[in-house]
Amino acid sequence: MDMNQTIPPNALAQAKEADSTQPPLGALRFEMPQDLYAAIPQLSELTQKRPMADEDALDYLWRLRASTTPEEAVTYTAFAALPQMAIWWAHECLRLMPETLDQADLDMMENVGRWISAPNKDMRHQIMRQALWASKRSPAVMLGLSVGWSGGSIAPNDPANVPVSRSPKSINSAVLSSLAQAQLSRRSVLLAKIIDMAESLFRVY
Repeated sequence: MDMNQTIPPNALAQAKEADSTQPPLGALRFEMPQDLYAAIPQLSELTQKRPMADEDALDYLWRLRASTTPEEAVTYTAFAALPQMAIWWAHECLRLMPETLDQADLDMMENVGRWISAPNKDMRHQIMRQALWASKRSPAVMLGLSVGWSGGSIAPNDPANVPVSRSPKSINSAVLSSLAQAQLSRRSVLLAKIIDMAESLFRVY
């Protein structure tokens, strides 16, 4: 994928994974951020600001971006977007910072990219195993864990349901920890690019 591209035109059509039941109708879980905070209350533990009444998703994103803590726009995006779309976005974010990726990370990124293009249960389980056995919890490994927790069972012999907050928490950690590892002089520019890419998710209806 070109790191400067917007959402792949076939991404929404491919977002139905083999072990899911309904394809998404857009890129976001909810149109209104208040509904997201109600459905996933763990989000409120990670953001100081709250959506206002009748504030839509994009307006709230803009307000977070313009605040003194624009990193909250990253956290909000990780939770607001449907899992595959959020993982695509985070994958592109990490690609903006190749200096933070070693060879093991690049291997993980390649597998995550394959899953984004053609999501299926077997690949998701493979990525989860790769992430769980990784020698360190790097941003790329956190992204791999988010794939494993994105829906369905986390292993062929483990039917347990995963809390809905786990994948977005891992996505958030992947993007923000990668940003923290980038050169200090580049961080503000990188954060702006990351939120620019996030906005593309909020414009899909």
